[in-house]
Amino acid sequence: MTRFARLFNQLIPGLIDCRARLRLGPLPASVRQQHDGRYKMSVIETKLAELGVTLPDAPAPAANYVPYVIAGDTVYVSGQISANAKGMITGKLGADMDAETGAAAAKTCAISLLAQLKAACDGDIDRLVRVVKLVGFVNSTADFGDQPKVINGASDFMVAALSDKGRHARSAVSAASLPFGVAVEIEAIFQIK
Repeated sequence: MTRFARLFNQLIPGLIDCRARLRLGPLPASVRQQHDGRYKMSVIETKLAELGVTLPDAPAPAANYVPYVIAGDTVYVSGQISANAKGMITGKLGADMDAETGAAAAKTCAISLLAQLKAACDGDIDRLVRVVKLVGFVNSTADFGDQPKVINGASDFMVAALSDKGRHARSAVSAASLPFGVAVEIEAIFQIK
């Protein structure tokens, strides 16, 4: 158990008692999970923490659409653009950005996709059964042909964070431009329980 997880386990009982006294209602399912009478973090979020990643709040849509749609046991997540705490990651692959930098931008899309999935699952990201498919769009020049290497940044992250649940079908295509001049946009399909 990581140091963070041990600290989390020590804090949760007090937090539950405080919420009860203030009549704030139960904690989200991802926090309430019990194992041998002890509270624990989500399995997926524990793995993300080990990778140095904390899921941000799910980004709000930038236009007239919803961030995700749930149909049965399938979650369709709208395209997430490359962005980090500093803002949007912009650039054109083959002009002012190389494939390695593009792959890092694609990883930020994958993190946003998981944030949207967590929101779709009411905070319980452990409902994930598997990543079904990613569709990646790369803002690139006409002669740039390494779109798969760029989208590998998202694919590799999904497998590192989710193991076999992260293995997926995929498309990686070139785009002459993307919204706000971002380098990468990725949409996803997830299966949940």
